[in-house]
Order: sequence, then structure tokens, then C-alpha cells
Amino acid sequence: MSDYKKAAETIVAATRCVAFTGAGISVESGIPPFRGENGLWNKYDPTTFDIQYFMENTAHSWAAIRDIFYDLFGQVLPNAAHYALAEMEARGLLTAVVTQNVDNLHSDAGSKIVYEFHGSLKKIICLSCGNRFAAAEVDMNRLPPACGGCGGVLKPDVIFFGEPIPEVAAACSFEEAEKTDCMILIGTTGTVAPANMIPSRAKSSNARIIEINPVPSEYTSGVTDIFLQDSATTAMEKLMEEIDKLES
Repeated sequence: MSDYKKAAETIVAATRCVAFTGAGISVESGIPPFRGENGLWNKYDPTTFDIQYFMENTAHSWAAIRDIFYDLFGQVLPNAAHYALAEMEARGLLTAVVTQNVDNLHSDAGSKIVYEFHGSLKKIICLSCGNRFAAAEVDMNRLPPACGGCGGVLKPDVIFFGEPIPEVAAACSFEEAEKTDCMILIGTTGTVAPANMIPSRAKSSNARIIEINPVPSEYTSGVTDIFLQDSATTAMEKLMEEIDKLES
């Protein structure tokens, strides 16, 4: 039996299946990863996205933020892997997506229950009054942009280095890990804490772990039960074909 058939059978038999995604699922949409050979941190200094640096050098930090998160990320669209997860949810095969990504592509593809562990670029928060705005409503032609209500400093509603993970996102993500009996890992290396603890939490709760990655990750030899060594889009297309066979 092929690994894809085993994975499909595991998903169909599961009572609560959850996807856990990282940067690798969005690479094929045109978003480069942050780490690695062609990662964004080779072009931009990660310190720019440290909260202390941001507060002290707001205009300079915002220039990089606009360049990466809104000029680059703003042009991308969901790919086949994002759409496949949304279809799985619509068919009752997937309970939720827990994502480390801030690109909003899961929601754009149609996924309804998405826990954004590191926040979302679609929202901007005022650090003075706490109001949140849709990013599309904020004028970024003049940097740094200011809150229209109080004039305070605006920041993308994502986690910068030095900031804690939002309590609700963290609580919901780990709760899903404890409840699931099948977790699909897609495009995540397992190097970013504390998000990297989520699959281990699922494993300790007796979930079956299906991993999709083009190369082995920190999870492959430790928590993974079925390793599908392909790109996200290729793997999800093959997996959906096997699921369709089982459900036909």
C-alpha cells in the first residue's frame, strides 16, 4: 500500500483531523521562506522585525514591512494546497487549520476555521489605543502610518521578535492538538518555538501524524507516522486523489 493511500485512509477514518502549516505551503504561491538559502533573512536584517527596534526605529522598520509584507506578499494568491485544505474542511474531513503563516492565504482559499498562531497581515493594530483596522484601509504611502483616531503608532497585527504569542491563538492551537486524532503537517521545519511544540502535543495525545515536506524536518524521525516527501501542492493533489477514491 502506498504512503498516500495510508494517509488518505488515516484522514477519512479520523474523528477530528487538524492541519498544521508553515512557510513551505506558501512558497508555491510566490512567498519566499524566511530561513534557508533563498530566505528573506538573507536579504533583510531580522532585527528590523524586533519589537524594541520597531519602537525605536519605526520609520525604518516600516519601510521593510511595506516592502516585504504588503508589496511582495500583497500580490500572492492561494495555491492548490490551500484550496485542498479548504475543500477538506467543506467535506467534513478537516476540523481546523493551525498556521504559523501571517499571509492569510488559508482564509483567502476558503478555510473557515483558521488559528493564526503568529497573527495576520490583513489587520493593523494601533499600539496606543488598541484599535484594529483592515490593512487595506491604511495609507502606507507615508511612513510610518499613524492611527486615524488617536495619531498613535500603527503596527501589523503579527508577532514581532520579543512579543508573546496571542493568548487566544495559542490556547486554541494547543487545544486542537490535544483533541485531534490526526494531524497533517505541511511545509513546516519544526524550528520555530513555541509553535514547534504543537505536533509533539498532538503526538502525545495519540494522534497520527502525517507530514508533507520536500525534505525531512525536525519532526520526521521523531513524531511523524507517514512522511509524504513532495512539495505541498503535489502532495495535496495526490492525497485528494486517494481520498476521492475512498469516498467514491
